[in-house]
Amino acid sequence: MHAATARNGGSVTWACTAGFSPVQIFPLTPADHYGVANLHEFQMLMYRPLYWYGSHGRPEVDDERSLAGPPVWDETGRTATITLKPWKWSNGETVNADSVLLWMRLLEAGKEQFGGYAPGFFPDNLTDYRKISDSTVSFTFDRAYSPGWVLMNQLSTITPLPKAWDRTAADTPADATNDPDQAPAVLAHLRACNADRTAWADSPVWSVVSGPWRLRTYTIDGTEGEAVLVPNESYSGPDKPRLDEFRLVPTSSDDSAYAALRRGPSAGPDAVQVGFLPFEELTEPATDPSTGGPNPLAADYRLIPQLTYKIHYFPINFNNPTAAGRVFRRLYFRQALQSCLDSEGAVRDVYRGYGYHTTGPVPLLPDSPLLSPTRKDNPYPFDVDRARRLLADHGWDTTRTPAVCVRPGTGPGEAGSGIERGDTLTFRMRYAKGHRTLTSVMRKFAQDAARAGIVIELEEVDASVLVVEDTTCVPGPDSPCLWHFTDWNGGWGYGPGHLPTGEALYGTGSPVNFGSYSDPRADELIAATVASDSTLADLHAYQDYIAEQLPVIWMPNFPFRLLEVAHDLRGVEPLNPYGALNPEDWYYAETAAQEGLTST
Repeated sequence: MHAATARNGGSVTWACTAGFSPVQIFPLTPADHYGVANLHEFQMLMYRPLYWYGSHGRPEVDDERSLAGPPVWDETGRTATITLKPWKWSNGETVNADSVLLWMRLLEAGKEQFGGYAPGFFPDNLTDYRKISDSTVSFTFDRAYSPGWVLMNQLSTITPLPKAWDRTAADTPADATNDPDQAPAVLAHLRACNADRTAWADSPVWSVVSGPWRLRTYTIDGTEGEAVLVPNESYSGPDKPRLDEFRLVPTSSDDSAYAALRRGPSAGPDAVQVGFLPFEELTEPATDPSTGGPNPLAADYRLIPQLTYKIHYFPINFNNPTAAGRVFRRLYFRQALQSCLDSEGAVRDVYRGYGYHTTGPVPLLPDSPLLSPTRKDNPYPFDVDRARRLLADHGWDTTRTPAVCVRPGTGPGEAGSGIERGDTLTFRMRYAKGHRTLTSVMRKFAQDAARAGIVIELEEVDASVLVVEDTTCVPGPDSPCLWHFTDWNGGWGYGPGHLPTGEALYGTGSPVNFGSYSDPRADELIAATVASDSTLADLHAYQDYIAEQLPVIWMPNFPFRLLEVAHDLRGVEPLNPYGALNPEDWYYAETAAQEGLTST
């Protein structure tokens, strides 16, 4: 592509993934909204995290865009001191030590509702944190941990907050920054402000930003939200926006997203300059999911696979209080279920060569030394006969569908604790509507599982409903916790900056351990991964155990999106490997014709 002459101004419309538009503005985000649409594509544009990762396509800290310099550790390896840069909030306040303290006070007051919290880890593993000076804070941990892990998985969860947010009502300032007892009331006020989505754009709270963008308008259609962001004229960081506005628009389905693209990037006010191509619309398969294949929309857009550092899976509900939950706790059943999922066929036929396997809790792509050598291959390849044998060998009559328990008990060849004679293998799978690829994978999965004696009743549900209803739960009068399997057409993206160590996804009691998996051995292995930077052996041991224990069912992976980017829009690539956006780097070339562009 030829060098571009940048022009200032213009508007870019970004098409959100179907069912996932921004619906949470407060950065202390709960588990049910702790995802890319709210964090990486919305909040971080306005409220910068303490450390920024992934610029220029590299999976590393970006010191220039970070709000603080690298941590400095004392000789004990337990205390890290951080010095903040003198950036400004849009109201003239300085981003300083108090900004970090306010986040920490609110985090401690509401950690159980924060999606980035894992019990026993940050902030539980701190013995002290304090303001050293106006620009310096220190954190003292309960023992020495891996400095790299602390930076990427602990300190990266901090989003400094302005003094303007330290209040218990619109006209009632507070001081939770210095008095932790005031934090619950401040947190309650901010959550109430977050819940009133119609008032976001005019809110004196959310209008105080540290990032390159601020919210101008926000409109609601059903459960979805459309956000229009404009440049923060007081932004202190590098690469101030050239664009006049950045629009995040919801889509109802992959089909509607494709229809918008077909109209072209210049088709009036509803035109999309950055959208995503459904896999079904590919004319030819790709040989490499990272580079892509022929683009059916090449006349107007360039195709860029958004290959992020993520895994794809669906949770199973270990806390279901019925016989289903007792079946889910049996490893042989999870092995049989995984063996009924034709990942190879989906990669080839559904994802048209863009797919690749999920072989455990560390992504297979992009390639990294963090991946255990034994995880290069699928641990449970598609094998319905093996699935049927596993069930038959553990007390199930698989000559019938659904299979029936005929040998209850806990001895060899028996079904396991709590499973009774006559119990059947019939379960419900709720999955996100609007994605033809996911529907194809789910339907074949249900057909193949039935051949092994497992009945899976499928139901399409709005993704925004799934992530709220089918999540971490404890059975009780107000939470029956009866869901079985759920698939929102995703899984987990590590980052920005996170090492794939597992405390959030599979640690006992973590809010984003959506299926409530709990295993003492897994907790031990997870704890070992955070202790040292010197060896990968602990990380490999953890992922090998998790891969084979199946706390979730591994799904075929694929690029997060096949992005279609208007030819004259530049600065979009290289893409951030963690899924974060930097539209402040984007700009329009003077004209495509002047540069002699060719379609790709």
